[in-house]
Amino acid sequence: MPYVKIEVTREGVTRQQKQDLIKGITNLITDVLNKDPQLTHVVILEIDLDDWGYAGEQVSVLRKKGIIADKK
Repeated sequence: MPYVKIEVTREGVTRQQKQDLIKGITNLITDVLNKDPQLTHVVILEIDLDDWGYAGEQVSVLRKKGIIADKK
């Protein structure tokens, strides 16, 4: 029974994006590990920007400084 936990900052991830992640991860686990998709669990947790940090700063502060996580 695979269990995958995805943690993202709470920055407007849509229901459709979450569904795409759940489907994509389930398919990957099925293809790579040959696991039953009916037994694969995917959990998405959204974390407030004040509760996530890196480089010694809260993400909320980094966003105000213009540092974003989008790919270039």
